Amino acid sequence: MNEPAPRRGRGRPAVLTRERIVAAAIEILDAEGLDALTMRRLGTRLGVAAMSLYRHLPNRDAVLAAAVDHLFAEAVIDLDAATPWPEALARFADSYRRMLLGHPHAVPLLATHPVDIDLGLELLAGLLDRFEAAGIPRQAALTAIQSVAVYVLGHALAQVGTPPGTRPAAEGDAAAVAFYDQWFEAGLRAMVAGFERELGQGH
Repeated sequence: MNEPAPRRGRGRPAVLTRERIVAAAIEILDAEGLDALTMRRLGTRLGVAAMSLYRHLPNRDAVLAAAVDHLFAEAVIDLDAATPWPEALARFADSYRRMLLGHPHAVPLLATHPVDIDLGLELLAGLLDRFEAAGIPRQAALTAIQSVAVYVLGHALAQVGTPPGTRPAAEGDAAAVAFYDQWFEAGLRAMVAGFERELGQGH
């Protein structure tokens, strides 16, 4: 008679991976804010010694950079090949803003830590293709995209930025949320319209 296979011990942590570390870092950011995100705190959340993290990410700055890249990837949307670039640019802005407002404690991080350039270009390939299809030079397209991205970041920072220990002014306040939504849409329309006049929509 065969003996039963040994059971896995209770509470045994799952294999530590870069992806798990980044996910845990974002969870800490969302729940406790940027200042709470230390290697020691991250190790505690994952149930490992802080030193174990360094095999995957060498320091806190590397964790922050990885979190920024992960969050930016959340904001990138699939675009239909027939989508005109002005509509595609506006949709990217809306998606980026939704991601930022979904992670309010991470907004200052994204405002001060740029996305990895190569990864950013890879993620934005679909959006850049919409400009290329209209005959718009790549550098002009990048200027438009970066300008809109900075606007989105700045607006999100204005909406969620509050003194430490306080809640964002718009949180749970329908009137304030509506105000920020209207303000954002008006500014975005003006920016996209301005780039349309400058670059043309192409055919």
